[in-house]
Amino acid sequence: MLLRYFYNEKLAHASYMVGCQATHEAIIVDPGRNIEPYLCAAEAHGMRIAGVTETHIHADFVSGARELAARTGATLYLSDEGDEHWKYQFLDSYGHVQLKNGSSFGIGNVRFDVMHTPGHTPEHIALLLTDTAGADRPMGIFTGDFVFVGDVGRPDLLEKAAALAGTAEIGAHQMFHSLKRFKELPDYLQIWPAHGAGSACGKALGAVPSTTVGYEKLFNWALAHEDEDQLVAALLEGQPEPPRYFAEMKRINKVGPRLLHSVAGPEHLPFSQLDRLLKAGATVVDTRPAMAYASAHVPGTVNIPYDGSFVNWAGWLLDYQQPFYVIADRHQAAEVARDLATIGLDQLAGYFESPGVDAWMEAGQPVQSYQMANAQQVARHLLKDDVLVIDVRGQAEWEEGHVPGATHVMLGYLPEYARQLRPDRPVVVQCLSGSRSAIAASILQAAGIPAVINMVGGFREWAASGLPIERPGANGH
Repeated sequence: MLLRYFYNEKLAHASYMVGCQATHEAIIVDPGRNIEPYLCAAEAHGMRIAGVTETHIHADFVSGARELAARTGATLYLSDEGDEHWKYQFLDSYGHVQLKNGSSFGIGNVRFDVMHTPGHTPEHIALLLTDTAGADRPMGIFTGDFVFVGDVGRPDLLEKAAALAGTAEIGAHQMFHSLKRFKELPDYLQIWPAHGAGSACGKALGAVPSTTVGYEKLFNWALAHEDEDQLVAALLEGQPEPPRYFAEMKRINKVGPRLLHSVAGPEHLPFSQLDRLLKAGATVVDTRPAMAYASAHVPGTVNIPYDGSFVNWAGWLLDYQQPFYVIADRHQAAEVARDLATIGLDQLAGYFESPGVDAWMEAGQPVQSYQMANAQQVARHLLKDDVLVIDVRGQAEWEEGHVPGATHVMLGYLPEYARQLRPDRPVVVQCLSGSRSAIAASILQAAGIPAVINMVGGFREWAASGLPIERPGANGH
C-alpha cells in the first residue's frame, strides 16, 4: 500500500493519496481544488486515480472531488448521511457511491470502512483504512474535521457561517456521542486529519501532521470530558470568528464547484484603465507588502498583502458576487489567481502590474499614504483624547486584554463599520503586531476616512512597554 500526504499551508489543509501497488490504483482523500499535485504524484508512482472520497462537505476550501472525477473518470465515494440540507447535488453526472455508517469501499487490496461522526457537520464521516494484503484490522483513520491533533472540529460553523439557527448546540451534543465511539477505537490507530494549525475549523489545532488514537485519548482536551453538558459548553466557548466565505464554500461544494477549464484567467490591464474602474466603484486589491502600500498607493484601492494570510483575508473581504481586480507582480498574477480559486473567488477580472504604481505617480496622478506610530506615541495621543483607537483583533484576543478606551471591530467586519464611521479625529488601527491593522488602514482610507494611523508593533508592543491594559471585569494595570 502507498500513502502520500499533501499539505496546503495557505489553507492549513491536508489531503491524501492511498494507492494499491498490486493494481496500480489510487484514491484521493479530501482533495483541494488544485488537483495537479495529485495527478503528478499518481503519475510518478505509476498509479491511476480510480476513486475520490471526502469526509464531509467542506466549508473552508473548494473541494477538488468534482474536478478529479471530471478529469480522470474516478468514482466518487461521498457521504449520504445527514438531513436533506446537506446532500451533494452534482453526483448524477459522475460515477458515484453514496456512503452510510458501516459502508465499505476500496480499490485492490485497500479497504475503507465508514464511521458516521456527526458534530462538526451532520453528514461528517471518518474513514478507517485497512491494507488487506497484510492485515485484517485497520492501521489508521482519516478523521477529516472530526478529530485533529489536540483538538476536535467546531460544531458552530453551520449556525455562525451558514445562519442555520440552533445547529451549534445540536452539533456539540452530536460531537460528544461521536467522541464516545471514537474512544472505543484501538489506541494503535494512526490519525490523519484534514487540517493543521492555523485552520479556523477548530480553536487549538496542533502543528504536527498526524497522531494516534491513544495519544489523543491521553492529551486531547475534548476527549478528557466525560460529562456531556460540560463538553458542549467547552466546545461552544472561545471559537474563533468563522470567515465569511465559509458559508459560500459550503454552498459551492454542495452544488458542485465550477470546473477550472471554464474559469477564465485574469486579463493583464494597462494602468490607464485603473482610474475609470475605481470611479465606477470596482474593488481593486493592491497585493504589495504593507510598507510599500503605506508609503504610496492609488486612492480607493485596498491592501491585502500577498503572504500566508492572503487567502483568508481575501475570503473575508471580497464579494463573491462582484468582479474585482488586483495589483500584483506579473510573475505572481497567475499564482494569485490560483490561490483565490482555492476558495472559489473566480471573479478576478483582471490585474495591473505593481510597477505601474510608480508610473502612476510619475504621471502626476494622485496618491495616498497613511501614517504609522508606535505604542508610546499612541498612548500620548490617547491621554489627550485626540485619537480614536480601533482594535481589529478577534474576540478572544480582545477579551484577554486591550488598549483602554479602544473600540473593538474584528477586521473581517470592518468594511461595514467603516461605511458608517464619521470620526471627528484621527483613527488609529491596531492588532497584535501591525499586519492586520495595515489591511484595516487601507479599508478605512478606501471608505473615505482621511486621517488614518497604523500602530506598528500592535498590542504586543503595547503590553511589552508596560502601558495600561483593560480586561473584562478588571481595572487592568
